[in-house]
Amino acid sequence: MGKIAVIYWSSGGNTEAMANAIAKGIASQDVCAEVYTVSEFGGKNLNDYEKFALGCPSMGVEVLEESEFEPFVASVEKQLSGEKIALFGSYGWGDGEWMRNWEKRMLDDGCLVFETGLIINLTPDEEGIKKCEEFGARFAKF
Repeated sequence: MGKIAVIYWSSGGNTEAMANAIAKGIASQDVCAEVYTVSEFGGKNLNDYEKFALGCPSMGVEVLEESEFEPFVASVEKQLSGEKIALFGSYGWGDGEWMRNWEKRMLDDGCLVFETGLIINLTPDEEGIKKCEEFGARFAKF
């Protein structure tokens, strides 16, 4: 089975904690999960991965982070058409509009979006970490 790239952007560490827990859940299914910040992933070859878990918190007026993550998504979204992806992120306000918009965008690009994007308010607590691990385990089987 191929590798899964878990690629995220995090300012305060909440989405980073989610990314690591999702990777732990993926690994629990004996699937290789490689975790990268969006800047670390940089120019890696998308073809080296079977699936992608993408994470970004809600920013501003419920949008993706605009200086690093949005440009990354814009640069790869067409290449991800037909690929299995999972979306996740933390938020501090709003009702998840950024995730709904992001899901629609990726579906419109032809991506095979796993479930509904996983969102957690602020810092994931023990229950939130467990949700992330379970989400990762299910995504590994998707």
